[in-house]
Amino acid sequence: MAAAMADDPFPRRFAADASLLPHMADLANDRVLIALLTEADYRTASFLDQRLLAERIGRQWMAWDALPDLGNAPHPDFIFHIGHVGSTLASRLLAEVSGTLPLREPMLLRTLAQVAERIDRPESVWSPNLYAKRLAQTLGWLGRGFSLGQRSIVKASSVITAIADDLTGAEGRAIFLHVPLPRYIETILAGEASMAETLAQAPARMARLAALLPDFPHKLWQLPPVTRVAMSWLCEMASAQRTLPPADPRHLWMDFEAMLADPSTALASQCAHCELPADPARIEAAVAGPIMRQYSKAPEHGYSPDLRRQLQAQAASDHRDAIGEALGWVEALAGRYTHLSHLPIR
Repeated sequence: MAAAMADDPFPRRFAADASLLPHMADLANDRVLIALLTEADYRTASFLDQRLLAERIGRQWMAWDALPDLGNAPHPDFIFHIGHVGSTLASRLLAEVSGTLPLREPMLLRTLAQVAERIDRPESVWSPNLYAKRLAQTLGWLGRGFSLGQRSIVKASSVITAIADDLTGAEGRAIFLHVPLPRYIETILAGEASMAETLAQAPARMARLAALLPDFPHKLWQLPPVTRVAMSWLCEMASAQRTLPPADPRHLWMDFEAMLADPSTALASQCAHCELPADPARIEAAVAGPIMRQYSKAPEHGYSPDLRRQLQAQAASDHRDAIGEALGWVEALAGRYTHLSHLPIR
């Protein structure tokens, strides 16, 4: 990769070349790992995170300050979500019909979220001004395309919703995917891996939820596993309520269950919201094609809306009492914090 960079002064090439992805940051040494990807790599990758390191992809560390500020470069639009609600599917469909460049869960955004969480604490490694500067830099970097005028759409990881307002700014557009609480619980319970992941993230989400709700009355150790899943839903929905207020026309809140019921209409709405071309024939071809019959995070595996509904129904039957307890826990909190009461709890 170093030899490839030698042909041009690096900052000039980096500013114009989307193949040079700022992959991850090393905060202790104030540097960024640059990965070399083709456009096909972007379109194929389900995650632009640490899993890239297992691939045969060129990479090189660069000092953060050696990377250029792109000034008024276009910023990406975003897909935010609560986790396990079809965000990767939406990203694949949008890329298929519009030609946009998809960036799925770029790892650098996790660094920004980690810094933002501690920005006012004594242990913060960046000042608020440096955070604002580097957030603007990152948005410029992620907004580059492979051709003139090509737009990029970032599918963030669910925890990034905590800084969604920083990322979208005054002009950016966002799609926010969610489902009613019962469907979320059933989806998580239907997959061993998704349940393990959700429980592993529960401590951080409990901390975020407690920070959002004054005098929060619960401790994580008091909650049984299914109620921890419900808490995770509430954390991400409450975060989005703060950072992506649904009344703001820049934010399109979309129920993934409704999207599966009428994917053509949902995809057309997403394109219109992001001001992307929405040719009806291309939309119908994408919806009828293989994307809707694959597991989006691992397309080599089959997965369909019908199978998803079957698994949800089985989980609802197997865990009826625990789900009822979890729904009651969230409803009690919605009674205590009335701004949560309009969320789709039932």
